Amino acid sequence: MEKNFEILSDQEAKEQLDKSTKEAEKLLKDPDKIERFLQRLEKKLKIVPLVGDKLSHVPVMASLVRLYVKKEYTDIPIGSILAILGALIYFVSPIDIIPDSIPVVGYLDDAFVIGACWTFVASDVEDYIKWRKENGLEIDD
Repeated sequence: MEKNFEILSDQEAKEQLDKSTKEAEKLLKDPDKIERFLQRLEKKLKIVPLVGDKLSHVPVMASLVRLYVKKEYTDIPIGSILAILGALIYFVSPIDIIPDSIPVVGYLDDAFVIGACWTFVASDVEDYIKWRKENGLEIDD
């Protein structure tokens, strides 16, 4: 992306991710709340175009969180789970740096935060994808 079109710097995206990760710690302690959150995420995924390499990671990240909460997949550091959940919280929130109500542009900040998260958790998510394949599981739950 050209510099003049950059919505968030890498540092700003990381700061937003850090804020959401703190919220993720609280959410992860309540299975009912996390299930309701994942249902809201699924609704948003139906209306948001998952274009590009950043937002296309959202469904697999959501799948990972769901199986982690169900204790079906726990071979991942808690810091990675919190970062993933934090990024998903930011993605779902309609109140962020660029309001989601602005067509297309409203999702760019979401993509930057997901991308910032991905730099930290890519290998953990790749391990999860490998585990899914080894166990004959589809990514879509």
